[in-house]
Amino acid sequence: MSIWYRILDALAALRSGESLSSVFDLLRSEPERRVGFAIAVIGLGAKMAKADGLVTRDEVTAFREVFHISPEDEVAAGRVFNMARQDVAGFEDYAKRVKAMYGDNCEPLLDLLDGLFHIALADGEYHPNEDVFLQRVADIFEISDRKFSTIRARFVPDAQRDPYDILGVEPAMDLADIKSAYRALVRETHPDKMIARGVPKEAVHMATKRLAEINTAWDNIALERAS
Repeated sequence: MSIWYRILDALAALRSGESLSSVFDLLRSEPERRVGFAIAVIGLGAKMAKADGLVTRDEVTAFREVFHISPEDEVAAGRVFNMARQDVAGFEDYAKRVKAMYGDNCEPLLDLLDGLFHIALADGEYHPNEDVFLQRVADIFEISDRKFSTIRARFVPDAQRDPYDILGVEPAMDLADIKSAYRALVRETHPDKMIARGVPKEAVHMATKRLAEINTAWDNIALERAS
């Protein structure tokens, strides 16, 4: 069974009139959190789609930036997205319940924020209201300003792409320590690691762009230090 039909099964367990966000209270085990991750991206992404005022843009195309959706799953994926878009709950309620689902485990929340940035930039623009939206989600997730800036720098066209920010290191650090931080980021971005911490396999291709940015940042720093 694909993740999309597993999501529909999870949503079917909700009582009549319950908000879609209530499903996060039901998803506590590790396998279920993969379903929760997908619902979180869809739910928050659907709310964010209205943030830039362009409600007619092709949101399904935007979600392809995060999820691989096979042709046979498009109907189910569309149903999930429409349920999220029509849900009356606000995005802050979604974000708070997602935070509660993961507790103190920050890594899946960083992955989720990464996915939301993919969606925000899928149309080639980054609206100020999307920036406000994502910053508020990051605050609810208790993601530090430094980590938020690091993710933002990888996506936003006019953001300062400081290689040190991308690696989350300080320019004053020794090259050996920077290299250690770089290698740790590469390990954490490996698809197997992402799946292990609850990212659905349909979404791990997010790692491709992230790895490219991390490698480029390290190459730029190593070249700068060699000159």
